[in-house]
Amino acid sequence: MMEFTFSQARQNLAAVLEQATRDGEVRIRRLDGRVFILRPQIPTGSPLDVGTVDLGVTTGEIVEMIREGRERYG
Repeated sequence: MMEFTFSQARQNLAAVLEQATRDGEVRIRRLDGRVFILRPQIPTGSPLDVGTVDLGVTTGEIVEMIREGRERYG
């Protein structure tokens, strides 16, 4: 695990984040001796999960629109 000083981490944040992504975590040490561990968050859920949109249309109305489209273009 790589360790950076606070100043190094601040000046090279993108590189520190990339290193954390590759290694799983990095340490950041402050001048007062405190050490912090930076880890990437593990994604939860599927990237295909999407929110719903309430259009105020009933199922019957949707079915009717599909039927009309099929009659018109089918």
